[in-house]
Amino acid sequence: MATDASPKFQQPDLISIPQPSDFHPDIIVSPAHDGLQFWQFMIAGSVAGMVEHMAMFPVDTIKTQMQAIGSCPIKSISIRQAFRSIVQTEGIAGLYRGIGAMALGAGPAHAVYFSVYENCKKRFSCGNPNNSAAHAISGVFATVASDAVFTPMDMVKQRLQLSSSPYKGVLDCVKRVLNEEGFRAFYASYGTTVLMNAPYTAVHFATYEAVKKGLTEVSPENASDERLIVHATAGAAAGASAALVTTPLDVVKTQLQCQQVAIF
Repeated sequence: MATDASPKFQQPDLISIPQPSDFHPDIIVSPAHDGLQFWQFMIAGSVAGMVEHMAMFPVDTIKTQMQAIGSCPIKSISIRQAFRSIVQTEGIAGLYRGIGAMALGAGPAHAVYFSVYENCKKRFSCGNPNNSAAHAISGVFATVASDAVFTPMDMVKQRLQLSSSPYKGVLDCVKRVLNEEGFRAFYASYGTTVLMNAPYTAVHFATYEAVKKGLTEVSPENASDERLIVHATAGAAAGASAALVTTPLDVVKTQLQCQQVAIF
């Protein structure tokens, strides 16, 4: 016959230990450098850069034609007019002129960018993944290195993007620039590019990390579930802030890179 267990065998109640009012459970975060190896940063950065530039290339073409003096047949003063001008004169394919040069330059440049950025962030953050100053400084170092790789192909890309471009393709542009203007022409805008991209990167990464940190702290218990929204929002805010600061220099860069192209 079953009988009730003796009280001496029953589990006593656990004693709760009071916690301070400001106590919060520890949240495990990944290291600032995500635990990846150097070659993994290069591959991830290269793929990310290629996807980014290919997705936004038509917009970049419109921007280039608006920034280059007299490059648009109708002297575009708005995005809509520039888009209509390109499509009417060259068709949809005109939005993708120069994409080959972008592919040749963006992959290696972004591989260098992300590998330098992550390694500098690991070195300068001193174990603090929320160190905004370290993120900004790392971004500047990464920009100087990646621009040295990307600037020549960026110049070729922008010359091909012009509606009045006299070049047949990437190889033709490279050959003619070397013969007619010399090797230095490929780096005519390097100083301006670094002067533009260094503050752009500093503002971008500092804003990105700060906004991401602020959004995560709003609801830390849902941080993992809302990761995509947090990254997208932080990235949008960072990109808009950085572009607002550096667009004037971007116009100067475009005109330097396209200054020898005949405008009709």
